[in-house]
Amino acid sequence: MSLFDPADRADESELPGRRHLSERQAEVMERLVAAAADEAEERPYGEISVRSIAKRAGVAPATAYTYFSGKDHLLAEVLWRRMQSSPHLVDVNLPLGERVAATVRTMGFGTLETPAVAVCTTALLGDGPDVKRVRTHIGVEIGRRLGAALGPGADADVLGVLQVTYTGAILSAGMGHLAFEAVPSLMAEAVALMTREDATS
Repeated sequence: MSLFDPADRADESELPGRRHLSERQAEVMERLVAAAADEAEERPYGEISVRSIAKRAGVAPATAYTYFSGKDHLLAEVLWRRMQSSPHLVDVNLPLGERVAATVRTMGFGTLETPAVAVCTTALLGDGPDVKRVRTHIGVEIGRRLGAALGPGADADVLGVLQVTYTGAILSAGMGHLAFEAVPSLMAEAVALMTREDATS
């Protein structure tokens, strides 16, 4: 089972940004997410708090808690927003391994500095219900994008293994055991091993 387990699909309305917000509320929420990303790039996980994020965003901690249940929720949202805003077109003319590698490059995690991804993936390990909902949405999106890269009629077992491989690669990269630049080629190699197609970087 993957860290990003899509088994329990979250209600879209339960995620921040899916509720009906006024223009001012939406702007405050965006400032909080941006501040959380900046904090993740500059501080280790243990030194980040809702208070420090709120201070950077220029709002009171109590205001931050009206949108997010805690720092793990905020930091998980950073990854989800990066993934949402990243492109996800698939060039069906590319060989399978290249399609998967190209898809992985556009997942959004690589748009953050390595320390930030480490901090945010640590937050994703939280067991709060809000973190779980964000994690579930990330898992659904990873599965959707990898499935699109594999193409129509993709083997469900291959897709499942690719999802777990990608999760492990991101965690390894976040812990500093693997360069993020190596993740796409690793995924292409995984495809080659399962489908006997040539891997490409």
